[in-house]
Amino acid sequence: MDRLGEMTGFREEQIKEACSIAMTAHKSPEKPYLLEKSRTSSDVFFSFPGSWSVSNWFTRQPFGEIKIDRSELMSPKGNDNVATSLRSIGRDELATVNEGFLRRLEMILSNSSLQSEVEKANTERKQIVFTGHSSGGAIAILATVWFLEQYKSRMSPLCVTFGSPLVADFIFNHALRRENWSQYFLHFVMRYDIVPRILLAPLSSMEPELQQILYLLNQKAMFPIQGYIAEASKFFETVMRNASAVASHAACKLMGNTNPILETVASFIELSPYRPSGTFVFYTGNGKLVVIRNADAILQLLFYSSQLCSENELEAIAEKSLNNHFDYQSALQESLNMQNVVNLDHLEGLPLSSNGAAAENVATNMALNDLGLSTRARLCLRAAGEQEKQKLSNQQRMDKKKADIEAGLAMLEDYKMKSALCKVGYYDAFKISKDEDDFKANVKRLELTGIWDEIVEMLNRYELPEGFESRKDWVELATKYRRIVEPLDIANYHRHAKNEDTGPYMYKGRPRRYKYTQRWREHALRMPVGSSGESCFWAEVEELQLYRTTNPGAFEDIRERILNLEKKLQEWIRDKQISNDVFLEGSTFTKWWISLPHQHKSISCIQGLMNS
Repeated sequence: MDRLGEMTGFREEQIKEACSIAMTAHKSPEKPYLLEKSRTSSDVFFSFPGSWSVSNWFTRQPFGEIKIDRSELMSPKGNDNVATSLRSIGRDELATVNEGFLRRLEMILSNSSLQSEVEKANTERKQIVFTGHSSGGAIAILATVWFLEQYKSRMSPLCVTFGSPLVADFIFNHALRRENWSQYFLHFVMRYDIVPRILLAPLSSMEPELQQILYLLNQKAMFPIQGYIAEASKFFETVMRNASAVASHAACKLMGNTNPILETVASFIELSPYRPSGTFVFYTGNGKLVVIRNADAILQLLFYSSQLCSENELEAIAEKSLNNHFDYQSALQESLNMQNVVNLDHLEGLPLSSNGAAAENVATNMALNDLGLSTRARLCLRAAGEQEKQKLSNQQRMDKKKADIEAGLAMLEDYKMKSALCKVGYYDAFKISKDEDDFKANVKRLELTGIWDEIVEMLNRYELPEGFESRKDWVELATKYRRIVEPLDIANYHRHAKNEDTGPYMYKGRPRRYKYTQRWREHALRMPVGSSGESCFWAEVEELQLYRTTNPGAFEDIRERILNLEKKLQEWIRDKQISNDVFLEGSTFTKWWISLPHQHKSISCIQGLMNS
């Protein structure tokens, strides 16, 4: 059986040190953070204390969440207009995070030496470890992402938390997995600890009790929890009832339930947006550890591992749900001594029965029993595993279509070369479409459209692995596709005069397949948003030509747009992102540019290119 360190990629001594300083920080709420250097390694630990006011957890109803774009912390340092990594690239959907925790990190960075100390450790090539207990863990998570976005370092930071609440939505997890950052996050959760589950409930359902519970948790560092069983019981029931709604809704989607009633019911119930991310380690309560990386399965475990066997257990489990929050250090020591660790990597093969498992599944089955998982809970975990397996299967199917895409692009490249020999260029040849070669090019364009629309639709439904959009081979193939085929789509759009009844191509007609793949390249190369628009060159030419036709002599109105287009064209030609066939005699661009005022042409930055 593997040891915890081997299974997670974190050194066990590192985890123990992180736990120790995290618990120390919890007892030092007056300090914004604690810094501790390891005596036995290059590790430098930054630990954050928890916060115990409701307003620090919920800045607003119902869940205190905020879109990430309102924070400059989570965008690449020194790159104006470069989008944050915390989004789905193609859909351009931003992650949601807890605003209270984010604002607390901003305050710490603004009012303390944290940033300078982190930069110093990074310069000295130390292994930076962010850690925290309770909501201090939430700050550690956001601090780790801040570092990953802001600094390029040979040594990536690590994050170890103990009893941390959830901090962000599923897009946050999607982004961490896509960027290959998920491996840097390790979260420990006691079986009954209520804190990691709190943000699954809306504030309105528990506001009076929450402040009491936070006060108790803060005091627990010094005094045992006594005399508050009624409050603890009510709070536990409220949180778990809401956790049940979130887990059930997620499980229905995992199992492919398309019943519209599901979404109708969801629209009437306030469902938490928060989801797990990173690697989770669950304590079973008897020294065993369960390691799991699948975020959908972790969400189910957060609910099902805290179930009551009977109503008679409520008060005892409610008390344990608070006391467990301070058992991490002792439980960790016990577990590291035992080294009874189970890795839930192949969820689709989990045993459904609590007994009678195959020999290779005995240890796993015992761990699931120790977590109190019912057959329904195991079915939910299996569904999470099957979904992940299906994503990989979809990716393999798309990978097999790469050869068809390459062959189609090669055929259109040949069409482009033939058109250039006719002094027209393939854009104008396709726009006219009078020859058999034009017809064949259109058939190939439509075949490729089918493949790429299928890919985009799967991405839109999150049916491909998170890393698909950042795979170098697909980013390069998508860029090649976009540069060759989008001009044909623009030509087709204007040949059928769709701009007259639908509107400009860029605003009304541009397909998602081109928007998605343009964002892929901009993200991969950390380019400003919208800066890789070379495949849309002809759309701008058509719009400028139309304006000149309908407004003769109104050059000054579009002068800036023309100058901008010429400047970009010069760069695109230099970088071989657009070919020289745009300058052919019969080209729409050439005819339009020749019609511009002589004074403008004489000083144009592309005058030399036009003359040559």
